[in-house]
Amino acid sequence: MTVWLIGAPALLAGAVPAILIARRSTRGARRALLALAGGLPAAALGVMLLVLSAGPAHAQSAAAAASSSPSGNNGALIGAAIAVAASCLGAGIAVAYTGSAALALMSERPELFGRAMVVVGLAEGIAIYGLVVAVILIGKA
Repeated sequence: MTVWLIGAPALLAGAVPAILIARRSTRGARRALLALAGGLPAAALGVMLLVLSAGPAHAQSAAAAASSSPSGNNGALIGAAIAVAASCLGAGIAVAYTGSAALALMSERPELFGRAMVVVGLAEGIAIYGLVVAVILIGKA
């Protein structure tokens, strides 16, 4: 856990200057994106090496901490949170695009209102699928 507390701000500290450089010039944008694209896998590899080099002593203390906690299966709860967050983010993006396209369609042909709303409703279904996956994961915890 401490690896993520150190690694996440480090990744953010690397990403913010890359974004600022990218806004200034197109040549700088390519360089910044290449540096960011190469830096993220390198940072992930570093985090993985830190986790794997922790050794069996750390694994035993982590197992003792997990058995003493009231909820032994926190992975399912984290997975449920990720499922809901990712599906809601995807649904929001999908509704934004389909909603704007539906409004453009209805301004030209108002008789296609029903068909346009069906497509927007299908995009909102993505969030419901994520919620179903989260309920299934919480049920197994």
